[in-house]
Amino acid sequence: MLALAIFFVLVFFMFAGIPVAISMGVTSMIFFACLDGLQNLTMVAQRMYSSTTGFTLLAIPFFIMAGNLMNTGGVTTRIFRFAASLVGHIWGGLGQVVIVAAVIMSGMCGAAVAEAAGLGMLAMKAMPERGFDRRFTAAITGAAATIGPVVPPSIPFVIYGSITGVSIGQLFLAGFLPGFLMAAAMGVAVYFISRHRGYPRQEPAPVREILASFKEAFLALMCPVIIIGGIVSGVFTPTEASVIACVYALFLGLFVYGEIKIADLPRIGWETTLFTIRIMFIISVAGFFGWLLIHQTIPQKVIAELTALGTGANVFMAITIFVLLVLGCFMEGIAIIVITVPVFMPIVCQYGIDPVHFGVVNILCSMVGLLTPPVGMCLYTMASVSGEGIWDLSRELLPYILGIFGVTLLCAFAPGIVLWIPRMFA
Repeated sequence: MLALAIFFVLVFFMFAGIPVAISMGVTSMIFFACLDGLQNLTMVAQRMYSSTTGFTLLAIPFFIMAGNLMNTGGVTTRIFRFAASLVGHIWGGLGQVVIVAAVIMSGMCGAAVAEAAGLGMLAMKAMPERGFDRRFTAAITGAAATIGPVVPPSIPFVIYGSITGVSIGQLFLAGFLPGFLMAAAMGVAVYFISRHRGYPRQEPAPVREILASFKEAFLALMCPVIIIGGIVSGVFTPTEASVIACVYALFLGLFVYGEIKIADLPRIGWETTLFTIRIMFIISVAGFFGWLLIHQTIPQKVIAELTALGTGANVFMAITIFVLLVLGCFMEGIAIIVITVPVFMPIVCQYGIDPVHFGVVNILCSMVGLLTPPVGMCLYTMASVSGEGIWDLSRELLPYILGIFGVTLLCAFAPGIVLWIPRMFA
């Protein structure tokens, strides 16, 4: 009953229009004051601070900055051109290009909103000029951006690993196949929608154009190779990889492509700072909220209830997916991770579920939340970039949301898909 009471109070505050982080903080303070008096409130600052001091969390601002540097420095534009030469002739044309470009960019920054903003500016200019509907363009760009946090490197994986102690390198490896499956599902949806609506496709690019675009994008394409190769080989940690991605993107933008000016750097730094503050504030408040759950032994009570029901691992996974999808409609993905993972992890261990497998399923569920109202960040980003209405865009996103959901179910109940690559490098 206490767990339900905490949840309903939290949801009430969010429905009242209070930001997620503030809702978590106020809920925690109310229940601590009611259950244990005011003495525990003296721990607010300490708990919030300790939640943000993990070394791995240093990767977050650097991956965000890498994404901003790529969008400003011409990296995104060159990747888009190369992707167009490869798949622009398939039904859906530039819609397929957006998906391939998103997969490539996923190997550089791992931030869905940064990808949506960068690709969105390009797609909203190029696709309507070629006969694509603006709503379709915004929908496929927002959906494709959700591949970013699944294909490594990934900010959500960094946060999950910092909470659970699971190897971030293993999580990164586990994200490859699910990310490619997401791209395949979206590509199939674009193919059939485009054939039905008669959207254009370009002529197959000559070999000369493919080679020319590859040559222009080669240094940009090397970024994910350097990052993932360095992590897998043990040359550097995921946190160090985020710094290398940042330096590499800055080098390309300043000295190779020449599209970043010194005057651009304060703006890039400020945008990175604002986004980082928002994420870290959520993490810090969620740390205090998580302490409330642990202090009231809620994870143990949830375990006892599920054990009493006699549920197996598959039933637990189904319940988890349902809970995460519902929460995704009302909360940001990072907030969901930091709130639910401490509750679920003891149960995951009890049922013998691999924590790497569970982490990937958790992040896949949060990707659906990025596209659903009322708080879907990719949904709002593309609505802002395109000028389309939230609910109209939500309807256009439905085929891609169903595709991600299908991949989530496949990965949840066929763990070999997720764990195959990590086991190869174990």
